[in-house]
Amino acid sequence: MSDSRPHVVIIGAGFAGIAAAQRLANENVRITIIDRQNFHLFQPLLYQVSTSVLATDEIAYPIRSFFRNNDNVELFMAKATGFDPARNIVETNHGDVHYDYLVIASGATTNFFGMANVEKYSYGMKTLQEALHIRNHTLHMFERANKMEDSAEERRKMLTFICVGGGPTGVEEAGALCELIDIQRHEFHNLDFNEVQVILIEATDKVLPMMPEELRNYTVKTLEKKGVKVMLNTQVADCDADGLILKDGTRIPSKTVIWAAGVRAHIIASRLGTECDRGGRVVVNKDLRVPGFDNIFAIGDCACFVPGEGQRPLPTIAPVATQGAQVAGDNIMKLIRGEKTLDVFHYHDKGSMATIGRCEAVCNVGPFKTGFMAWCAWMFIHILRLEGFYTNITVLLKWGWNLFTGVRLGRLITNIDLSDAARREQNEPEKVAIEKAEAANKAAEEAALAAKKAQEAAIAAAAAAAELNKK
Repeated sequence: MSDSRPHVVIIGAGFAGIAAAQRLANENVRITIIDRQNFHLFQPLLYQVSTSVLATDEIAYPIRSFFRNNDNVELFMAKATGFDPARNIVETNHGDVHYDYLVIASGATTNFFGMANVEKYSYGMKTLQEALHIRNHTLHMFERANKMEDSAEERRKMLTFICVGGGPTGVEEAGALCELIDIQRHEFHNLDFNEVQVILIEATDKVLPMMPEELRNYTVKTLEKKGVKVMLNTQVADCDADGLILKDGTRIPSKTVIWAAGVRAHIIASRLGTECDRGGRVVVNKDLRVPGFDNIFAIGDCACFVPGEGQRPLPTIAPVATQGAQVAGDNIMKLIRGEKTLDVFHYHDKGSMATIGRCEAVCNVGPFKTGFMAWCAWMFIHILRLEGFYTNITVLLKWGWNLFTGVRLGRLITNIDLSDAARREQNEPEKVAIEKAEAANKAAEEAALAAKKAQEAAIAAAAAAAELNKK
């Protein structure tokens, strides 16, 4: 039996997508959420997974659990690949999905600014898998360095951790790494921790650009007190397996480069074919509709909304996403009711905050701007935003335990390859590297020989054909 209710399709289950679905869940509409994952991710706490504070299930929540009491909301687990607006179709890797109204909330991914080697050798932190990769890699670096007794140079590479980007993600990651190192200091008895360093690199002259100057200065001083080397006005030119190359030609040897220098909209947003900014975000009207389409909205990190003439686009932060979702939901219901005048999006900035580690944070809202009380305010706000009572309790207990003891029990390396080949590569890296190079050279020689033989065969065939033509 066909369902005559208007069908709203939402691409993405981030802050914007979930908020839009929640706004419409109790209306007389049918909602389909398209997402590649079956969970909503609380991205502001990814850095705590990457530094062994929290577990994955404490910052991720099943999408279906949000809507267990709303039988008009369905998850279509697939990857959106394109659009056919003329037929009101979203194309996915599991078939087409028809819509009456479309909300594009596909979010953002890491922006490597076209530097292929940076993308290849550094670690982004926008997904749960990336955060786990950083955790495994960081812990593994200590274990490998602990066995590297003969090469101080190689050991220092393994014990140098670089965070690129002075926004909240970079600052929070650098501070959390220092605290993780303090724990390792008590357990790795053979390592010289004078060889360990954390470096924060920022291309501009300031960290946390959304904060006032006094809070930015406080952040730098606090990071330096924790042992972070802060490098401002420092631009990255390239990256390889052995470190980072700066624009002035300086090389910083390191096996760990964490890239938090910027984001760009997920590529699916640009496939609509409308105007996008240089970050790939779809330019939207004041009512959050995409120009040229009456029934397509774009919200969150994939939307470029300029509040007024001469102003900068709104930043890619959760409050912008959730507030935009409410307006988009309201406007969809107005369109369904046949109303012509839609609401205009007005963003209400409620302030910003960032943690610099245990007991340290900065807030540009409220009476407590820095220190322990600002950190408590930061914890309170983030606990409120987490989904599920179980998560709230476990995260609060872990933060409290970490406050009083500094212990991080999640320091588990879970991606070790236990095959014989992997063990040999770990134990005899130089010998294995030579063998791989020799094998690559041999393969190249065989390919060249095969090409030569093919060329000779082609010449012989051409000669034979010429002979036949003569006869």
